[in-house]
Amino acid sequence: MTETENTPARWEDVVTQLVEERGQALTRYAYLISGNKEDASDLVHDALVKTFGRLRNGFSIASAEAYVRRAILNTYLDRGRRISRWRKIAHLTAEPDTQPSSDVDTETRLDLQSQLMKLRPRERACIVLRYYEDLKVDDIAETLQISSGAVKRYLSDALARMAVSLDRGETHDLGSHHG
Repeated sequence: MTETENTPARWEDVVTQLVEERGQALTRYAYLISGNKEDASDLVHDALVKTFGRLRNGFSIASAEAYVRRAILNTYLDRGRRISRWRKIAHLTAEPDTQPSSDVDTETRLDLQSQLMKLRPRERACIVLRYYEDLKVDDIAETLQISSGAVKRYLSDALARMAVSLDRGETHDLGSHHG
């Protein structure tokens, strides 16, 4: 064997390094987008395959991560379109057992997570891009390839929906709520 046969191609080095250095961050991002650990892992895997499936070279870790994040978002939105009918009957599925937490931060995080789960895919994407990725409205519009006005509407609708649900106490019962 020659030395080149023993040395992985450049794109393989980038994938390996990206997964080692940024894999957990990508999975957290996918979890915020999808709201589900298994879906998050699937989204990251699918995004890596889509990004590197054509044996692309010339990626830096930063540019590869940007492509993978975009692929995660696009894959989630595509799935969201296909499963919109499922959301109408999702309330019929069993909820996993949860243990009440005495930690207010945990309760707040879980309450917000449950509210994110109630949003439509584009609303959820806009909320995550705005408040987790800290993107401005114009940047979100460019990322999602929609108008800035549409982004503002999705953000407004999502925040209003979350506020109404939280005001009505429509969250998972995780123990005593303060206030």
